[in-house]
Amino acid sequence: MKWLFTVFVVCIGELVWAQNSATVYIDQYKDMAIQQMNEHGLPASIVLAVAMHESGNGTSRLARIQHNHFGMKGRSYSAKIRSSYKSYDSVALSYADFSSMLKSRKQFRVLFDRCDRYDYKAWAWGMQKAQYAANKAWASRVVALIKKYKLYQYDDRPVDYVELQDNDNVPRSSRSKHRRIVYYHIKKGDTLSSLAKKYGTTVAKLQSRNHLKTTQLQIGQKIKLACK
Repeated sequence: MKWLFTVFVVCIGELVWAQNSATVYIDQYKDMAIQQMNEHGLPASIVLAVAMHESGNGTSRLARIQHNHFGMKGRSYSAKIRSSYKSYDSVALSYADFSSMLKSRKQFRVLFDRCDRYDYKAWAWGMQKAQYAANKAWASRVVALIKKYKLYQYDDRPVDYVELQDNDNVPRSSRSKHRRIVYYHIKKGDTLSSLAKKYGTTVAKLQSRNHLKTTQLQIGQKIKLACK
């Protein structure tokens, strides 16, 4: 029985350590994630969650030795380091390079136009579809981190922002049919401007998704809110 108790204590200790390391990481790097959001327009929650996932909350060898928190590939050669992953002089440079990579590569750049700034789920699944990671569970894990640690609180959402509800467990192959189609019925007082602000998008995107030539709406009209 003693060995069972020992195993139990060790498991509990590891869970507590993992929880603490995540909290420490968030406190230390949330401002860097917010800076990337303000400068480039992607959700701070995505930046932070991807960094946490890829670096093991900053504990991986790549993060500790090479300041690489996103698993960014690129050869590094020096007297001390020979690696197929990029090395940075600081963690801040790693964060900046992550955002620059997303904006410079075509398969990721489209996310800035297609996905709403506050829709971290769309970003996570969009990045997986664009093959940011080979693991099919990658997006689910990133979304789970955001929810567990409430990382969306750093996305500067409006007070009245309404998160689009959908099924996180829908298989990736079915998401184009089921996940991103979210509609809204126009109510009295609604305008494209108010809806754009409430749902973290823009008037132009709403017009484009719904093929609207003007900004005039009718009560009861059904419009598409989610990104394609």
